[in-house]
Amino acid sequence: MSSDGATTPRIPLRSLLFVPGSRTGWLPKAEAAGADAAILDLEDAVPEDGKAAAREAVAAAVDRAAGAPPGPMRLLVRINALDRAAGWQGADELRAVARPGLYGIVLPKVSGPEDVTTADRLLAWCEREHGLPEGHFALLPLLETARGLREAYAIGRAAARIAHLGAVAAPDGDVERAVGYRWSPGGEETRELRARVLLDARAADRPHPVAGLWTDVADLAGLRRFAEQNRALGYEGMAVIHPSHVPVVNEVFSPDAEELARCRRLIAAVERAQAEGTGAVRFEGRMVDEAMAATARRTLARHDRG
Repeated sequence: MSSDGATTPRIPLRSLLFVPGSRTGWLPKAEAAGADAAILDLEDAVPEDGKAAAREAVAAAVDRAAGAPPGPMRLLVRINALDRAAGWQGADELRAVARPGLYGIVLPKVSGPEDVTTADRLLAWCEREHGLPEGHFALLPLLETARGLREAYAIGRAAARIAHLGAVAAPDGDVERAVGYRWSPGGEETRELRARVLLDARAADRPHPVAGLWTDVADLAGLRRFAEQNRALGYEGMAVIHPSHVPVVNEVFSPDAEELARCRRLIAAVERAQAEGTGAVRFEGRMVDEAMAATARRTLARHDRG
């Protein structure tokens, strides 16, 4: 990996809500909806003739976040691709917004580890410029090309600051055009793609993978089914496009009270068995052992509030 220093500890992000970079005034709505993170978008959500003004507005929003009391919502910015042919517009945006108050950068059109290496070096330079620890800024690469999806493991291994790698597939977007699938009402044709990228992210030791997107604003039932499928695959959160989607996604990616209670019961059963010299024990109809107890402990560490 190109970042050898300590990386700032990351936490799971259940919901990452896109907000147009030209509409930074909507950030309070994102926070009120309960989003774990807001992604201020300088790429697709902003027309070309409005990008300069949006970049200034986003930089100002980051500065306001740095000066405000810490809150639960993280702030990310999706810059334009780091493309020499485009005059390095994305690099200029990265330098403008990578300052105290920013959680991380969302990097679009990532095709291989070389794109990540470039972004990683730029972010490390910004960290030094602002007196921040190495690895302070998270990096979320978007895999929107066939090559990028194919090389998810190498991309994940390219920088220690990557925490939320995953497959963000949607109808009519870059991924559909790159892969050639035809989106069905439930997005089932992308399930294997999302599963493969999830495995690559885990194998690359990326701790909190996220998926997405559900673009039908009014279909909350469809959103819930899609989110439940992503959670079943092993994802820990989703990118979303509307505040109304945030509570649904947060609920799906949070264990309920009964699941947490079951974790506590399972741990107690395994620990009693271990105290009696037994490695495995029957628990509520299933055989469990230390591996299951370790999973339960991780769930409690991340989500238990009581």
